[in-house]
Parts: sequence; C-alpha cells; structure tokens
Amino acid sequence: MKYTIQSAVDGDFDAVVETTIDALGDEGFGVLCDIDVQATLDEKLGEEFRQYRILGACNPPLAHEGLTEEIELGALLPCNVIVYETDDGEVAVSAVDPERLVGIADNDALASVATEVTERFKRMLTAVATEHGPKPEA
Repeated sequence: MKYTIQSAVDGDFDAVVETTIDALGDEGFGVLCDIDVQATLDEKLGEEFRQYRILGACNPPLAHEGLTEEIELGALLPCNVIVYETDDGEVAVSAVDPERLVGIADNDALASVATEVTERFKRMLTAVATEHGPKPEA
C-alpha cells in the first residue's frame, strides 16, 4: 500500500532539508518538530543509520478546519515529511499522502482539506526538485 508522495533529488542532504523547510513555509506550513533519526539511533542505541530527518509539518488554518470537522484528527497530526539518503546516493523527500491519512477517519467532510494539503505537498516536492534537480544519469 502506497501511503506517501515523493521525489528524489541530487544534492547535499542538509541543503535539501533546508530547501524542504523553506518550500513547506512557502505553502503555509510550519515545522513543529524536526527529528534527526540518525542522531537519535546513534545516541540511544549506538547504531549507525543513514541520514534521515522527520519534519512534523502543520498548516494552522487547514489543521483548524480539519479538527473542527473531526476532533480525533489530532492523533494524525502533524503531517510528516521525511528527508533521507537513499541506497543509490540520492536524497528522497517524501510526504504522507493526506488523502490516505484522512481516509482513516472515514469522514467525507475532510476530503477538501486532504485535497488542499495534497496539492500543497505536491508543489513543495516540485519546488525541492526544481532547486536540486534529479540525480544525473551515471
């Protein structure tokens, strides 16, 4: 089951993270939390892991609209966007598919919010890909 929308780019990992945060901001999302999975796994478990960041993104007006329709929606918020190193040297940017996510709630009143978030996430992914470009062919 596919539950994300994504793009893979060629670029410096930290630069892609910053571009992603900026592109989210351009779409009205703030990043409420930034979890460095690589650092956390190293600190807590002594395990090495690829560069991997989880960005908890929230658009307050859309969150308000969704929570007004479905108070339990908060259990699914914020919407996560991940940036990670792939096995072939690219940097992937992936966002939860909002339409799948709110489908869990089985509330038709959330469809317009999900569509709006999906469109904004797709524009964010396009902006990141435009800034960093796809990985060149070898």
